[in-house]
Amino acid sequence: MDAILVTGNGPLSGQIPIAGAKNAALALMPATLLSEEPLTLTNAPRLSDIKTMSDLLRSLGSEVTSLNDDMVIALSSQNLDNLTADYDIVRKMRASNLVLGPMLARAGQAVVSLPGGCAIGARPMDIHITALEALGAKIDLKDGYLHAKAPTKGLIGARHEMRFASVGATENFVMAATLANGTSQLVNAAREPEIVDLVECLRKMGAQIEGEGSPVITIQGVDWLHGATHPVVSDRIELGTYMLVPAIAGGEVELIGGRMNLVAAFCEKLDEAGIDVSETANGLRVKRRDGAVKSVDVKTEVFPGFPTDLQAQMMALMCTAQGTSMLEETIFENRFMHAPELMRMGANIEVHGGTARVSGVENLKGAPVMATDLRASVSLILAGLAAEGETLVSRVYHLDRGYEKLEQKLQAVGAKIERVAGK
Repeated sequence: MDAILVTGNGPLSGQIPIAGAKNAALALMPATLLSEEPLTLTNAPRLSDIKTMSDLLRSLGSEVTSLNDDMVIALSSQNLDNLTADYDIVRKMRASNLVLGPMLARAGQAVVSLPGGCAIGARPMDIHITALEALGAKIDLKDGYLHAKAPTKGLIGARHEMRFASVGATENFVMAATLANGTSQLVNAAREPEIVDLVECLRKMGAQIEGEGSPVITIQGVDWLHGATHPVVSDRIELGTYMLVPAIAGGEVELIGGRMNLVAAFCEKLDEAGIDVSETANGLRVKRRDGAVKSVDVKTEVFPGFPTDLQAQMMALMCTAQGTSMLEETIFENRFMHAPELMRMGANIEVHGGTARVSGVENLKGAPVMATDLRASVSLILAGLAAEGETLVSRVYHLDRGYEKLEQKLQAVGAKIERVAGK
């Protein structure tokens, strides 16, 4: 099993290109199930989760081809010859449940295993189920599989209010409603850029949708959708992660393809911490304002608030900041599993339930540490950039689910980092 060896070596400078958003691509790919015509996605990220979704779609009868060094994905779902999303594939990745809505809408039925992914809390499926039931679907849980059926004449447009703004449930509902009979309205919809990106793609395919990016999305059902070509939006979590590289290690880095509106709440916290973020012709430039980083308090919230997927990385930065910060996690339980590993590097962290108190230390020390989930793994690498000596991060298979070519991107700005064979 691979590990990553990081040696802290001072300020970094250069450019880092930002890939297409994993979470956007994983919602866009199942949209192929809504149409018999081809869907082509450009600016696709090259990640193991994308391969898993490709395998899942192929198992349902879709054709999936990767082109242009895997940055273009060509999908065609003319023949859906299997309507069961099998546990062996679904267990690998949470986003597998996004095939449920499209299959129901187009084929009138679907059998989908309960999903897997990172072990960061319950992430309930019931919010997906109630959303699709609002459109007339009947859904039963048997032997770990959701058995879903649409009414004989297809899904029926309806108004549905979600108890919280779930991204996945918003995506499932919107995709299903594109082919429903009549008008649907989703209240308390998620507002993330990935939702906006999905809607823009569905609109290119002929869907009639308005209100994306707001809490109320309205969908007028159509009889069929056609093919389209669509570029995947830049990954705001990858963007935020790499913005922290010069913040924690010093120096100045330009993030190619970055946009301020993707990470506005995050930029506000960086500004408070003494980190300058400015727009360039090609993206965003980030550097420390006057040397030391200041402690800031962070509370994770649904978009447009501070993203839970940047909490671990922000904690790494706060470990070396001046003063004491409080980090409150409101989205997922069990999401401070990186704290004990950062403490192995000399960090001063106290965790109480959903809150972590981080008192900045002068220096972190390199140490052998273990990744527990995707974002935790990259927080340890960031900490390694700022630490004295060598940090060996094991179990980095988590990392490959969310960051493409991480070592190469960091090497390009001067970091001493390499992948090594694990023990």
